[in-house]
Amino acid sequence: MFPIVKKRQLAENIFLFDVLAKRVAAKCQPGEFVIVKQDKRGERIPLTICDYDREAGTVTIVIQVIGGSTKLITEDLNEGDEFMDFVGPLGNASDLIEEDLEELKKKKILFVAGGLGTAPVYPQVKWLHERGIYADVVQGAKSKDFVILEDELKSVSGNLYVCTDDGSYGFKGLVTDKVKDLVVNEGKKYDHCVVIGPMIMMKFVALLTKELGIPTIASMNTIMVDGTGMCGACRLSVGNEIKFACVDGPEFDGHEVNFDVLMSRNSFYKATERERDHDCRMQKEAKALETAATV
Repeated sequence: MFPIVKKRQLAENIFLFDVLAKRVAAKCQPGEFVIVKQDKRGERIPLTICDYDREAGTVTIVIQVIGGSTKLITEDLNEGDEFMDFVGPLGNASDLIEEDLEELKKKKILFVAGGLGTAPVYPQVKWLHERGIYADVVQGAKSKDFVILEDELKSVSGNLYVCTDDGSYGFKGLVTDKVKDLVVNEGKKYDHCVVIGPMIMMKFVALLTKELGIPTIASMNTIMVDGTGMCGACRLSVGNEIKFACVDGPEFDGHEVNFDVLMSRNSFYKATERERDHDCRMQKEAKALETAATV
């Protein structure tokens, strides 16, 4: 069992958990993910690692309520409770970590984070900061209320540019508008871009950076289901090859990913997600009745 040592709400339906998982904390790297399971009835959920503390033996994950299983976790689990399973690290570490450090220090790096994508962006920016590399970050959200981990990012980035769709905070507009503003209007030069967030956002950031001549990595963590390469749900086309996000990624060349096929295929799962949401409500009611019967 894996105890929750801290739980914090970051925004509406978005929660941060620090989980005691010493073996995972000892080995994990930015870009990798874990699979969590609430209890014996729970669904296995792959989640990107947001942070880790090797000395304390904790791993930080961020969960957004988007279906029945995530709703159960965020409602039922609090500090002192435990995850039944917390498996990892899985996947591959960020491409940046594999590069020669001295060569990496010569590069100007830009991160583009959309919504919950801020969570997996943070550990990469932090890792660079700890090695004297200050990356710029463009962070996007629907409104001020949905901007997460701003202080954490600000403390480790070179420059943090917050964008909101409605203009309630920071730059008013899309992240692509801000990236274009930085490169075209302000004349900033970037040698490398990492984009993590909603599929549609990553598609248009990749189209823009291709036009601007900036090599770009996109993280496909959002399409993972089983997390072991067995279900095939995270299959994607990268150039002329078929890849699986959970075992080959989750990071890929953003200019080679076929985002249109991915978005079309992901729409197939909407009905299944609604069914799963119903199943989880039934599970919660059954658990409540079971608890009441033992009192």
